[in-house]
Amino acid sequence: MPVNPLNVSLVSLGCPKNLVDAEVMLGHLPDDRFNIVVEEEQADIIIVNTCAFINDAKEESVDTILEVAEYKHSGRCQLLIVAGCLPQRYQEQLQEQLPEVDLFIGTSEGARIVELIDKQLQLSTPSRAIGVPDFLYDHTTPRVNSSPAYSTYVKIAEGCSNRCSYCVIPQLRGDLRSRSIDSVVAEVHSMVANGVSEVNLIAQDITAYGRDRNDGASLPGLLRELVKIEGLVWLRLLYAYPEGISDELLELIAREEKICNYLDLPLQHIDDRILSGMNRRLDEAGTRLLLKRMRQRVPDLTLRTTFIVGFPGETREQFDKLLQFVGEGHFERVGVFRYSREEGTPAAQLPEQVAAATKTSRFKRLMKAQARVSFQKNRALIGQIEEVLIEGYSDETDLLLKGRSRRQAPDIDGHCLITAGQANVGDYVRLRITDSSDYDLIGEICDKAEASNDS
Repeated sequence: MPVNPLNVSLVSLGCPKNLVDAEVMLGHLPDDRFNIVVEEEQADIIIVNTCAFINDAKEESVDTILEVAEYKHSGRCQLLIVAGCLPQRYQEQLQEQLPEVDLFIGTSEGARIVELIDKQLQLSTPSRAIGVPDFLYDHTTPRVNSSPAYSTYVKIAEGCSNRCSYCVIPQLRGDLRSRSIDSVVAEVHSMVANGVSEVNLIAQDITAYGRDRNDGASLPGLLRELVKIEGLVWLRLLYAYPEGISDELLELIAREEKICNYLDLPLQHIDDRILSGMNRRLDEAGTRLLLKRMRQRVPDLTLRTTFIVGFPGETREQFDKLLQFVGEGHFERVGVFRYSREEGTPAAQLPEQVAAATKTSRFKRLMKAQARVSFQKNRALIGQIEEVLIEGYSDETDLLLKGRSRRQAPDIDGHCLITAGQANVGDYVRLRITDSSDYDLIGEICDKAEASNDS
């Protein structure tokens, strides 16, 4: 065993669900043996937690691995570990293609990180530890929150049983596995006791939460317990599949002040033939009814969705239908993916694969259409007062504070730029919106009397 603690640097790629996995790994590193450092050049051990969801993510993962591998020559790195989805998916190929890597570990091996490090330090050749993806962390699992002190992600379930035809998640993460309500509540209690005031609930499909359990657990039941936690200010729901949006859930969102009037529900397309090819269960008519019901039941709802362009067989007419649908203005936020042909998925075998140039063109057109919608929706907020969480100074200038409203999820949505007033990081303030851009809001902090008069 080393006399002096080893420096460990961890790079986490991909989604917030991956970030939680990385935080679990860091939580298992005892302080007397390991120091967590940000600078890779100072690290004795570098861990890259990878994403392999689509081609762009795989390329980013490989590029990052090759970049940090240079520290084995120019820095002090003696152990390079690649973790997560990429080795889980390509366990056979990676050892040959990336000889710079000393250890590959899968998506369910993070809690064994110390054992695996100790073993690898005794070996002179690369190795791998990749098992069945069946791990599910709970409130007793050590974890280091790497998000800002006031905010965190809490993963309420792992894996997915939806079997969308384009998706590799079940291969990488296994079938749906939900935590108990008591476990999630205990973790959030602990986070709030340590200063967290915003909790973002995540899973591959949070509306499926509890379906695999026989104890009556459900998302509404979980939310009813979480809103009781004193000190919790915002509770946000991410990755809510449309088929699982019940009236009970919508009524809870509308009624409970702590639950942000914000939903992220991936729709992927609007054309019925494309949706059928994707193995999505909600068709256009059902989608339109759902959107109408959501707007009716939840006042001032902010909706985020994602779409895929260039799915096999997508015609110009089918894309134009999607383009028109986005232009109708149903969504405050839209993310767009170019279809990625992933080996091992049913969609990869479909005929009529769409050319890369066509996918890129459609991606740009759809994003441009949504930018117009977002701009108009933001302009409509001018004059309103929004509750805003202060996050620090703007990335562009330290003369302006920045924050997020309930309408803005961390990392994926815009910000509120604050042109007047002072507050501390982690404060919640009332902000009068004075201007906007496509994705950001601009405003001035109200004094308490002004905010009270306008509320």
